[in-house]
Amino acid sequence: MTTPFPFTAVVGQDDLRLALLLNAVSPSVGGVLVRGEKGTAKSTAVRALTSLLPKVAVVPGCRFSCDPASPDPGCPDGPHEGGGGGTSRPARMVELPVGASEDRLVGALDIERALAEGVKAFEPGLLAAAHRGILYVDEVNLLHDHLVDLLLDAAAMGASYVEREGVSVRHAARFLLVGTMNPEEGELRPQLLDRFGLTVEVAASREPDQRVEVVRRRLAYDDDPAGFAARWADEEAAVRQRVVAARELLPSVRLGDAALRQIAATCAAFEVDGMRADIVMARTATALAAWAGRTDVLAEDVRQAALLALPHRRRRNPFDAPGLDEDKLDQTLEEFAGDDDPDPDGDGGGPGGGGGQPEPDEGPADDGAGAAPPEAGEGEPALGGAGEQSPVRAAEPFRTKVLSVPGIGEGAAGRRSRARTEHGRTTGARRPEGALTKLHLAATVRAAAPHQRARGRSGRGLVVRRDDLRQATREGREGNLVLFVVDASGSMAARQRMSAVKGAVLSLLLDAYQRRDKVGLVTFRGSAAEVALPPTSSVDAAAARLESLPTGGRTPLAAGLLKAHDVLRVERLRDPARRALVVVVTDGRATGGPEPVALAARAARLFAAEGIASVVVDCESGPVRLGLAGQLAGELGGTAVTLDELRADSIAGLVKDVQRRAA
Repeated sequence: MTTPFPFTAVVGQDDLRLALLLNAVSPSVGGVLVRGEKGTAKSTAVRALTSLLPKVAVVPGCRFSCDPASPDPGCPDGPHEGGGGGTSRPARMVELPVGASEDRLVGALDIERALAEGVKAFEPGLLAAAHRGILYVDEVNLLHDHLVDLLLDAAAMGASYVEREGVSVRHAARFLLVGTMNPEEGELRPQLLDRFGLTVEVAASREPDQRVEVVRRRLAYDDDPAGFAARWADEEAAVRQRVVAARELLPSVRLGDAALRQIAATCAAFEVDGMRADIVMARTATALAAWAGRTDVLAEDVRQAALLALPHRRRRNPFDAPGLDEDKLDQTLEEFAGDDDPDPDGDGGGPGGGGGQPEPDEGPADDGAGAAPPEAGEGEPALGGAGEQSPVRAAEPFRTKVLSVPGIGEGAAGRRSRARTEHGRTTGARRPEGALTKLHLAATVRAAAPHQRARGRSGRGLVVRRDDLRQATREGREGNLVLFVVDASGSMAARQRMSAVKGAVLSLLLDAYQRRDKVGLVTFRGSAAEVALPPTSSVDAAAARLESLPTGGRTPLAAGLLKAHDVLRVERLRDPARRALVVVVTDGRATGGPEPVALAARAARLFAAEGIASVVVDCESGPVRLGLAGQLAGELGGTAVTLDELRADSIAGLVKDVQRRAA
C-alpha cells in the first residue's frame, strides 16, 4: 500500500509535488532530481507517485514489458505479434541501490552456456524491470561511475545492451528517471545532471504550526496506515483522475511561436549548454498547460518551466550554487512577450544583450583594507583579537598537476590513483571467485584446450567446463581521500599570499571533484588545530569552509599534523579500502610551545612510518627562502611543490619532473 502522505500532508514541497505530477502527465519531460536536506520526505514523495500513474498494458509472459500494440521487434522474449491481446498491470517503480553491480543493473548473460551451447541465457536486470515505468535512485550522487555511464547510455538510446565477449543482448529500456540526493554528500556528474528534466530544492518548513501538522499526520499514518489511506482516498482519486484528464488533453495543447521564442530567449539569456534545456522547457510548459486544463501555453507556464528546468543546468563547476535569477527571468520573458511576430525594431535587445540598463561598475570589492598589511608577527594572540585577519577571497582556480598515491589500491572507482577494479585495461586472468563477470576469453580457451580429447570432442565446438573459465583482472583508477592540512597562522596572513593559497586549494578541490575523491579539511593556527570539514564527498562544502577561513596567530604545525593523523585513523575504520593523500599547505614554519620544530618533525614521521602518501605545497615567497617546507616533506616521506609548480602548465614543474626522472 502506498501512503498519500507527501501529496496531502507534507508542507513546503509544492515544487516537488508539481514536478512529479508533470512527469506523470508527460513522461517525455525527462524525470526529476530532488535535492534537499535529510528528513524532508524526498523518498516518500517519489514512492507515492506510482499510485497516480495509469496502468500499463503488457504482452503476457514478456519479461521486458513489451506494449502489445507495438512490441519491440528485438525483444529477447520475442518475437511478439503486434496488435494481439495484452494484460494490464500497475506502473512499476524500480529502485536502483547505490551499491548495485553492473549485472544487477543491465542483466546477466550466462557465459558458460553461451560458449558451450551457443544459447543466449539472459537474466534481465533493473533496466528491463523499469521499462515503461520509473527508475528511482536514492542518493543518486553516490552512484558509482560505471553505473552512471550505463544509465546515460540507456537514457540516451532508450535501450540497454549487454555485451560479453562478442555475445550481445539488446532490449528496450525507456523509463522515467527520478533521483534524490543530499548536496552535503557531493554533487552529480554534469552529464547525469543534464539527463534529469527537472530539479527541485526541498527544505523543511520553519513554521511551527506546519511542522506540528506534519508530525501529527505522520503519527496517524504509523498508528493506522489503512485508515489513514482511506481518509485521503477521495483526494488521491481526484488527483489521479486529473492526471488522466491532463494526459488526454496533452496532444491538443498548442505551443505558439511567442512561447517558443520566450523559451529560446530564456535559455540563451542564462547561457545553458546545448539544446536539451529548450526541449525540456517546451515539454514542461505544455504539460503545465494540460495540468491547468488549458489548450494554450501562457507566459506563466514558460516561467514555471524555467524555474524547474534550468537551475541545475546553470552550474559550471561544483562551487556554483544552483538557482535562477528571477528578476532576470521576468525581464527576459517580458521583453519577448507579445504576439507571434518577431521584434520589428531589431534593436538588439535580447538575452544577455543591451536591452536593459547596464549595472553600475562597482569596481573591485573593498575588503576593508587599503594596502596589504605586512606578515603578522609570531607574538600575536592565538585566536581573534588584533592578531586575526579577516577572511580574504580566493584567487581564480587553475588546472593542477595530477597528484596520486603510489602503488596499486583496491578502493572505490575514481580517476586518481592506480587500482584493481572491475573496469579498465585487462592485465591478467584468474579463477573466478563466485559468479563470473568479466571473461578472459584467451585464458579460458588455453585452460580448456588440453582436455578436448579426454572430453570426447568430436565437432568444431569447444567443450568448456566450469573449471576452465577465467576471470579477467583489470587495472583502472580509484578515488582517494584527499585530506587538506592548511596553515592559517600569522605567517600566512599576508593578503596576497593567502589569496593565492586559497586559490591553489580551491584548484585542488576542483581536481578532487573531477576525480571522484572524498575530501577533508584540517586547519591550524594560534595554539591548536581543528577539523574544519570531516571527510566528505561534498567539495563545495569544503570550498565554503575554505572561503570563510580567517588567519592569524602562531603556527602549531605539530598540532595540525597530529589532528590530520587522527582523522585518517578514524576514516580507515569507516572506509578501509580507500587510500589517503595528505596535502599540507604551509610555508613550513613551526612556532608556539616548547620545541615546536622537533615536535612537528616527530609528528611528520608518523605519516612516513605508516606509508601515508603526502605532498607539501610550499607557500613561502620572497627573495629569501628558508626551505622549511622541503624539510617537512622529507620528514613526511613525501614531495614538495611550490604554488607555481602546482599548475599543470608550469614550466618550472616540467623542468622539475624531467630532473626527477633523470635522477
